[in-house]
Amino acid sequence: MATTPSTASLEPGLRAACINMRNYTFVTKFMLLGIPDTEGLEKVLFVLFLAFYLFTLLGNLLILLAILTSSSLHTPMYFFLGNLSVFDIFFPSVSTPKIMLSLMRQSHTISYEGCASQLFFYHVLGGTECFLYTVMAYDRFVAICHPLRYTAIMNRRVCAGLTVGTWLGGSLHGSILTFLVFKLPYCGPNEVDNFFCDIPVVLPLACADTSLAQTVSFTNVDVVTLGCFFLILTSYSHIVLSILKISSSEGRRRAFSTCSAHFLSILLFYGPVMLIYLRPASSRWLDSVIQVLNNIVTPSLNPLIYTLRNKDVKLALRKVLTQTFHTSGVS
Repeated sequence: MATTPSTASLEPGLRAACINMRNYTFVTKFMLLGIPDTEGLEKVLFVLFLAFYLFTLLGNLLILLAILTSSSLHTPMYFFLGNLSVFDIFFPSVSTPKIMLSLMRQSHTISYEGCASQLFFYHVLGGTECFLYTVMAYDRFVAICHPLRYTAIMNRRVCAGLTVGTWLGGSLHGSILTFLVFKLPYCGPNEVDNFFCDIPVVLPLACADTSLAQTVSFTNVDVVTLGCFFLILTSYSHIVLSILKISSSEGRRRAFSTCSAHFLSILLFYGPVMLIYLRPASSRWLDSVIQVLNNIVTPSLNPLIYTLRNKDVKLALRKVLTQTFHTSGVS
């Protein structure tokens, strides 16, 4: 467990507590308080969250299967879309099963290690997805602004390197945040004011000075989020200018259609993230609603966004489903 921090930098009350730290019992589990003001709605929320979760898994698995089996989708854009589908399968799986158990009154507690794992994977996957959206924006920038050099620039080696880079960047991001939060001692209280473990609700429970962890953690999150968002906006500024220069209205429509699904996904991803981490004030109920949107609802919308607005994906999905039903009928 973490060692006792230096008492010189603490307030008098915390200093006295840390002097006698050896007499404290360190937290071995946390109590998840869940979503506020939902008493009596547990069964309704369980069914709703289960429906979203199953739709997320099924929708993203179908998109991934369509990309893998259709040779026409073996391009950089769909390679990155396949990666996004993988993340949208894992990301809600960090917190959704636990909240559904809580709603069914099976378990409101989570172990110390489980809480640390939730925070780690939440920020690893969130950071990776943040970097991936930036890479996808760059891919669209090259496709629209430099179409003749697209295949040369976005070759397999570059795509693989960018994908590995997103994973490494997300892993480093999540590791730093988890280390900063859980190197602190936790000796009570142990009530997490949310339905899963995240920085804003776990740090206040530490029985030590959290100023350094708060500063570095939120700076890290802000830099990653705003940095990626700025790069995406820069890419799309160039994309819009290039599209407006296209002479034919059909060409402009197709170019906008290609980018609109990605840009809509970006807004759905970055909107809740910025509301959670960049707001000066905090509201327990509003924070929980935003987290539900971010963790449960948004991942289920990406399959709809990319299938409804993309003819190639719809054709590939129709082919996969037709073959699946045909095979099932034959067997």
